[in-house]
Amino acid sequence: MRPPPLWLPSLLFCGLGATMSLPDSFSQLAAPLNPKLHLYNEEQILTWEPSPSSNDARPVVYQVMVAKPNLQESQVSSSNSPSQMPGTLSHNKLDGTWYRLQRLNCTDIAETKCDFTGGGRLKGFTRSLSVFLRVRAKQGNRTSDWVTLDPFLHYENVTVGPPKNISVTPGKDSLVLHFSPPFNVDQGATFQYLVHYWEKTGTQQVEGPFKSNSIVLGNLKPFRVYCLQTEAQLILKNKNIRPHGLLSNVSCHETTADASTRLPPVILIPVGIFTLLLVLTGACFILFLRYQSRLKYWFQAPPNIPEQIKEYLKDPDQFILEALDKDSSPKDDSWDSVSIISSPEKD
Repeated sequence: MRPPPLWLPSLLFCGLGATMSLPDSFSQLAAPLNPKLHLYNEEQILTWEPSPSSNDARPVVYQVMVAKPNLQESQVSSSNSPSQMPGTLSHNKLDGTWYRLQRLNCTDIAETKCDFTGGGRLKGFTRSLSVFLRVRAKQGNRTSDWVTLDPFLHYENVTVGPPKNISVTPGKDSLVLHFSPPFNVDQGATFQYLVHYWEKTGTQQVEGPFKSNSIVLGNLKPFRVYCLQTEAQLILKNKNIRPHGLLSNVSCHETTADASTRLPPVILIPVGIFTLLLVLTGACFILFLRYQSRLKYWFQAPPNIPEQIKEYLKDPDQFILEALDKDSSPKDDSWDSVSIISSPEKD
């Protein structure tokens, strides 16, 4: 058998070395999952699910970056800029530079959340311009691919909550509402308000829109309970009205009457007592008429034995006429007829 060529082992060794030098397909770190942006009133919070776990015991941290839009550039500049992102607004282009959010502590963080509103002087991103965000995972010297979110414009994507600090004061056949806006807006936007109200057993009605945050619901029925909810709508500078905001909690209040028809409490108390006494007196009189005979029977005096009879019963031997004669005056000693009552004879 003819021996193999001398170059064949060298070729096999080189091939094996090339194979061994190929990058490990599992060395790439998995990217964060399902990034979501929470926009509610002034809140701007990015959250995501952690990267799938690996055999590496080192901790996984996350990095968040932001890019500024450039309204004047028609194309993305700089070779380092990412490819066009899905959902990018046609009039907003990146300037090709990504920035770390170090002041917000969103670089190399272990938690899966980045709060851009953060408190203090930070009020989040500009609300009238689109914002581009991306996030990736990092573990030691390994990093994942960037996960880029669709750009967002706060005023276009925010969920508007109900008005705050709502107070309701019952008025003269009316309800007076005072409240503050859901959040502060700049000159590019404003709020208008709607009030949903209904009598407790009636049909719901809507009043508005109102520009003021002090509203009077008039022409209501006196001494009736009305329930209501308030709603804020965001109006942008181009007169574009955002969808309806969230409704406030239901609160119910009773209206009052005109001041001229109401009596002061000082008069109401005596009038109430007098009315109560009249009612009680009338009730007693009706009961007396209905149960008159029974009441007379209950309250009549018991029968009484005359004193002369009592004396006679004490001493039957005493002649009754003599006993009666003792109590009689001489002037009254005249009778038309005389009856003799004899006592029973003794044995």
